[in-house]
Amino acid sequence: MAAMTPEEQIPAPGPEGPARKPPKEAIAEAKVRAPTRGNRKLEGFLEAVNEDEQVRAWWYMAQVHAERLGMSDHSWVHMQIVLNIALRLLRLLTKAGVEPAMVADHGMKDRDAEVVVAGGALLHDVGMSIHRADHEEYSLFLAGGALDRLLASSYKQPERTVVAAEILHAIIGHRRRGEPYTLEAGVVRVADALDMAQGRTRIPIEAGHEGIHSISAAAIDEVRIEAGEERPVRIEIQLNNSAGIFQVDDLLATKIRDTPLEGKVEVVAKVEGETEKRLLTGFRLS
Repeated sequence: MAAMTPEEQIPAPGPEGPARKPPKEAIAEAKVRAPTRGNRKLEGFLEAVNEDEQVRAWWYMAQVHAERLGMSDHSWVHMQIVLNIALRLLRLLTKAGVEPAMVADHGMKDRDAEVVVAGGALLHDVGMSIHRADHEEYSLFLAGGALDRLLASSYKQPERTVVAAEILHAIIGHRRRGEPYTLEAGVVRVADALDMAQGRTRIPIEAGHEGIHSISAAAIDEVRIEAGEERPVRIEIQLNNSAGIFQVDDLLATKIRDTPLEGKVEVVAKVEGETEKRLLTGFRLS
């Protein structure tokens, strides 16, 4: 992937996590950014999200539950990473002539598809503020109640309802068997899976949570997303240990299969260097 712009550079949370702050102070730091490339509707939506204390409080609570469960980051940082990855994927696909549903089904524009992708990326995990189990369904009714106000500056009716419905489809489509029907929903699903670089798992693995998910995630040093030669998108994953293949095959491949992205994305995983990084200190079945 090309060098990240200042908007796309995201500080990874430290191993001890941020100092505990009251909710009002904690959500004040939650501001997402992404290159909008002059898309005024996307700019209006991102501004509305950043000004919405309820959405930012959902992100805060999603991270609280992630920490309670010893999971990887699910804070606003994860939302911003998924947002930027999703926009990059979508733009590479549309540049290659792949038509999103907002154009094919609604006669709207690629820029409207960017709003759908942004909405799905930023709201897909808000249901984690309630519970991890079935969080995708919880995300639906929380986001459904917020989208009318979040889209108000960018769309009038009936377009606002259409965009909101497509965002909700992208949200439910990110679950393991979500069956996304649209390019936009598939992009959100794959972007969520691509937040897999080492920094994402540092907190659980340094806290001693050694399992296949945390170890395989720690094996991933870098993810590059570029235009492909034979397919619209090439995803290159740099590994420090072959354990990372679990992330690529079980998680990423599963998210790509049976979506409109299948056949349009090339995934290459490489172990760099002659030796592999030691990730496991020991293992015992209890």
